[in-house]
Amino acid sequence: MAGRGDPPEGTPDGLPGGGEDEYRSVVFDESFVRAARLQEYSAQERMGEHAQAVRSRPAWGRTPGASRPRSRPRQGALVFVLVLAVAFAAVVYLSARNSYQPLIDRRAEPLRSTVVPLAPQGTVPGGEPEALYARSPAAQFRPGAAGIPLPAAKRTAHFSESQVTTALTTARDYLVRSSLDPDVLTGRAVRQVRLLLDPDQMEQFDRSVKSPADDGRHAATGWLVRFDTAEVALADSPARARGSMRVAEVAPDLLEVTSDHTFAYAVRPAGAGADAAASLFTVRRELAFRFDREDLAMHRAELLTSRVQAGPQECSADPSGSLHPLPAGHRPTPAGPAVTDPYAPGSRTSTALCGALAPGAQPSLPAR
Repeated sequence: MAGRGDPPEGTPDGLPGGGEDEYRSVVFDESFVRAARLQEYSAQERMGEHAQAVRSRPAWGRTPGASRPRSRPRQGALVFVLVLAVAFAAVVYLSARNSYQPLIDRRAEPLRSTVVPLAPQGTVPGGEPEALYARSPAAQFRPGAAGIPLPAAKRTAHFSESQVTTALTTARDYLVRSSLDPDVLTGRAVRQVRLLLDPDQMEQFDRSVKSPADDGRHAATGWLVRFDTAEVALADSPARARGSMRVAEVAPDLLEVTSDHTFAYAVRPAGAGADAAASLFTVRRELAFRFDREDLAMHRAELLTSRVQAGPQECSADPSGSLHPLPAGHRPTPAGPAVTDPYAPGSRTSTALCGALAPGAQPSLPAR
């Protein structure tokens, strides 16, 4: 007798329950049915005219009649990458356009300099260098290059922060080499100063060093600090310094650095022993440097103007070739400045200007 779930004639071959059913392990669950690509219409749907027996189902359960999604992930990603590339190219182009300026062929102007000797009002104080510094306005000055610190650098409209830093650093290097190097101070060397100048100014510099003149163009002391070693020797090294530096953009292709520093040197008479009294000699240098883009690239400067005040020294002394400090215990001669002949403007022996050194600018005498 057949079982309850079997047909009267038994289980046919090839169906579940048959002996050789190849689909015995297939489970026709709900997910399998939904995945079928063909679906039979219902009886009511087949009653319509020209109705097909079956219809195609949307792949993987998409609802019939639903529109295909319009978003295309690959195309969207490609558009996004293109937009990023265009934006990046625009940023690079604008940055390059803002920072790059074509080099302009221009010649450096000649230096214009003024060197003013300052005569003391009385006897020049003397003593040991450290004691002189401590009793003078230079007591708070710092020794050597530490007295010439760099200010903070900020970019300008047409120059980057690194270019502004280069201008300040070059100006500082010039000040250090021309004001503090013992070889330069004693007249043994000038090359380290010359190498920092624009090539257009080297001829003027060479003439000033070899044939100095008090003509506003060829004073060696307008370029550097130099003493007459036949008269004085350095009693202490390094010198003390203090001052300030400023930078400004004066044209789209020009930076200008202005510096104002005071230097204090301890000197004693040439040939005197170490026990000889020293004196302080003060030099104030106000310099203006100019830099174009080529100067910045080559780490050099154009020295535009130089104003120097130095004392104590005689008004009659010619400070164009070297400075002439008065030794400790000496007083200036009653004679005034050197005679100036207005009919001989090319004279190299005239000193056009002279100032009086303020008493407070010198070391005070020790209390007795």
